[in-house]
Amino acid sequence: MSSPTDLDLLRELEPVAEANVNRHLSVAQEWMPHEYVPWSLGRDFDVLPWEPGQSELPAAARIAFELNLLTEDNLPSYHRLIAEGFGKEGAWGTWVHRWTAEEGRHAIAMRDYLMVTRGADPIGLERDRMFAMSQGFDREEAFALREMAYVSFQELATRVSHRNTGRACAEPFAEKLLTRVATDENLHMIFYRNMVAAALELEPSRTVRAIRDEILDFQMPGVGIRDFRRKAIQIARAGIYNLRIHHDDVVTPILRQWRFFELDGLDADGEQARDDVAAFLAGLDAAATQQQEKLDRTVARAERRSEALASA
Repeated sequence: MSSPTDLDLLRELEPVAEANVNRHLSVAQEWMPHEYVPWSLGRDFDVLPWEPGQSELPAAARIAFELNLLTEDNLPSYHRLIAEGFGKEGAWGTWVHRWTAEEGRHAIAMRDYLMVTRGADPIGLERDRMFAMSQGFDREEAFALREMAYVSFQELATRVSHRNTGRACAEPFAEKLLTRVATDENLHMIFYRNMVAAALELEPSRTVRAIRDEILDFQMPGVGIRDFRRKAIQIARAGIYNLRIHHDDVVTPILRQWRFFELDGLDADGEQARDDVAAFLAGLDAAATQQQEKLDRTVARAERRSEALASA
């Protein structure tokens, strides 16, 4: 007998999707982007042009804020991917459109905040938006099961990044706004995480292989943003998002929720995929420790230089 296709799996998961859409709608709170922006701080740019010193955000927090916003800007690409992966009919279609509508608020509020507070260069930000959206975002082999696995990790990673960026901003309005955005991302993660959990019951080995593939090849959707690698390094140094956070606060909690390493009924390929994940996590943990040690040494050197300059 032939293996079920992704379409077969989506049809079988439709009742679960409907239940989780209804759950989401019952707990998701309506919020208004304009209520999270300190409009009284606004000044016309033609009267007072933007200058770097006007931004009161710490450098790393500003970079993270801009990177998160540019990632949110690529919503059209993400909508296309999940619409192609899950379809536009039934409960899946309801979710696709609801998710897109909720995500659309994020970029609105975040850009308004940065413009009103002069937290970022408006010209540079717009040019970066045009660059990123002209590149778009795509994924090879983006079939439904892998998409569910990917967005489970990606939504949680985005939630953590927004939350930590808000804290790093050290500014009440920014933290309130990004906490609100992070709350949305968490609810989205729960939907996808629950769908993968249901898929693990129906097709455990196939789903484990999809999870393995996404963990090993995981990339944040911001990889197409200009200077992404350099900005990601600065964000890692600031402790906003780094390998340790990815291991401890993103990958490990979701795998634990799925009881990934306790699953029964896997075939040989499924067992191998799970072993691959275990080996990868061990390597990620070691790499995270090395990265943190390197960052600690960098901070220590900077402190010694500062002390030496102060003494001189």
